[in-house]
Amino acid sequence: MQTYDWVSGLSETEMKRIYMLTMRPTMHTRALFSDVTEDYVSPLEPEPYSIVRIKFRTGRNNATHVFLCIDGEKHLMDKIKSVGVFDFYETEIELDNTPVRWHFQIESGRQMVFYDRRGVVRDEQKHYEFRLIPGFKEPEWAKNCVMYQIYVDRFKNGDLSNDVLDHEYNYISHHSQKAKSWDELPYNMDVGHFYGGDLAGVMEKLPYLKSLGIDCIYFNPLFVSPSNHRYDIQDYDYIDPHIGKIVSDYGMLLPEGEQDNKKATRYINRVTNRANLEASNQLFAELVAKCHAMGIRVIIDGVFNHCGSFNKWLDRERIYEGQEGYEAGAYVSKDSPYHTFFRFHNNSEMEWPYNHTYDGWWGHDTLPKLNYENSQRLQEYVLRIAAKWVSPPYNCDGWRLDVAADLGHSEDFNHEFWRKFRKAVKQANPDAIILAEHYGEPAAWLQGNEWDSVMNYDAFMEPVTWFLTGEEKHSDDFRPNMLGNTDAFWAAMTHSYMNFTEPSISVAMNELSNHDHSRFLTRTNHMVGRASDLGTEAAALNVDKSVFREAVLLQFTWPGNPTIYYGDEAGVVGFTDPDNRRTFPWGEEDTELIDFHRALIRIRKEHKELRTGSVMKLVSDYAYLSYARITLSAVSIIAINNNDKTVEKAMSVWKTGLPRTCWVKRLIQTDRMGHTTEPMEIDVVAGRLHIELPPHSAIVLHGDIT
Repeated sequence: MQTYDWVSGLSETEMKRIYMLTMRPTMHTRALFSDVTEDYVSPLEPEPYSIVRIKFRTGRNNATHVFLCIDGEKHLMDKIKSVGVFDFYETEIELDNTPVRWHFQIESGRQMVFYDRRGVVRDEQKHYEFRLIPGFKEPEWAKNCVMYQIYVDRFKNGDLSNDVLDHEYNYISHHSQKAKSWDELPYNMDVGHFYGGDLAGVMEKLPYLKSLGIDCIYFNPLFVSPSNHRYDIQDYDYIDPHIGKIVSDYGMLLPEGEQDNKKATRYINRVTNRANLEASNQLFAELVAKCHAMGIRVIIDGVFNHCGSFNKWLDRERIYEGQEGYEAGAYVSKDSPYHTFFRFHNNSEMEWPYNHTYDGWWGHDTLPKLNYENSQRLQEYVLRIAAKWVSPPYNCDGWRLDVAADLGHSEDFNHEFWRKFRKAVKQANPDAIILAEHYGEPAAWLQGNEWDSVMNYDAFMEPVTWFLTGEEKHSDDFRPNMLGNTDAFWAAMTHSYMNFTEPSISVAMNELSNHDHSRFLTRTNHMVGRASDLGTEAAALNVDKSVFREAVLLQFTWPGNPTIYYGDEAGVVGFTDPDNRRTFPWGEEDTELIDFHRALIRIRKEHKELRTGSVMKLVSDYAYLSYARITLSAVSIIAINNNDKTVEKAMSVWKTGLPRTCWVKRLIQTDRMGHTTEPMEIDVVAGRLHIELPPHSAIVLHGDIT
């Protein structure tokens, strides 16, 4: 029953509404929050034509209205509950089968603001709206897992009998060469320089990887190839016997000065003999099975934009010519069944046999560009390969795609092919993941029907590297204005993350180093250059492990899949390739760094908010970064001091959901001396937390909300 004011005759409800509309309350903008995590969007991966619930948080009794804004329409949200100092609003939307975008409009009396992926803003910009793509789902196993990248030749030599031999064959005017020792450093011209790392070595070290806490191995290419990097694939159907198993081994090595690989009969037998090839495939199947038995997934590298000049489809080296069971390559014969796989600039009959006029990727004749648009057979062959390796008996868990945006001769075809590729892979193994190497904005490929995600350069490796080292990721440039520039860090992260939806973020590969860039530890010395001009010794000069630990701590507390490049955790240094491909230092590892990685992996797995929680920016200053990972039940606070001096900061943490009076527990802390996981409690008083961090240190604190 409503009561009426005896003077005005207005109901009490009407009086309150008039009061709220005419007063000028202070809007608690720091209390406003929403994002696309499971606490605010349910379900996160909805089916087309389903219902999605979207939530928004305000200060308690502080908002007059909260609207969900979609395509110019405003939907009034209902207040569903109050928890502590916050109110939570919710509404439901019905999806169709197209992507949906939204932002929020919040009113408090006469004040009004918008809220999108930038946070509280005064303007509406479609680019920064929250997004969902109905039907876009990622495999559960791949979300927020810990990955480990293995460059096989440099990881562990477990089988001496399959090592590449001196003078086994000729490649790029050099004979193949076996390293004289495991700790020998890479050469400047390193493609034919082999250390003997193989699948047997990986098998031997699986217990080590399991002890670290690794969830998934990403292998650089494994297929038959004349180089140690294997991005010039010779045969997509088989694992290279040099990293697999050689059961038939006969033939001659090349004499000094001889460059004709037709005479490299030892090599020809090793890589064309079906007994060796089948034995190598079987060994790989056994390796994947052992990984799976230990709870470790396996992703392999797919190089489908180009192949190698040794490839059996082209056969420029003529090693398949006349071999039983192999058809003539397109270089050898115009009548080759693979003729359309390549684009020849001169198709005159007079150019064969041995037509050199094929199209090379970026002009490299050792990397023939594959001619998909003009060859349906090539498309079908590669799609068969895509399905083969994620199917029994190999059962790989996905693909990493090399230079994926370059495939084909047009952007339209590129997208068409990757849609076909996704369909082939997901039909063969619905639980498989597709990750792409990509520089620049990937949004066009992340619409739910091509790639699942990317190697996260723009939204992780680049911003982290600039902020903590001031170095470009190849060590080709040092910019003092970027070192410690927290504003640039947040701006880069915010802008680049606009290209992702939540499913793609959760499986993005967050790397500090890899086979294409300098080792992060080397970047901490601020030296500009490469091994060819600075010398290999310079890669270890004046490196700062404390800065590296800051980066690793950030890596393991940020959304996405932390991906360790083999040996980073053991203290390996190196300028950009080939120097970054040094061998794993078995027996000479930096055990403190390994223990540090192991501790961070454990902490990440024990605290859900570090894997799936929202990211909330806290205090920023020069060379000082702090943020929280939050769920409705727990909070982790991360602070990084990249200064040469101790920094003390007070930060408001009530907005994370922590009680205004409580305590948080230290999970891990780094400094110049190393790291500690010894627990320590710090009080939160009146919603504020005081943290004092020594020079070049970082800390993770944890607090429970409920």
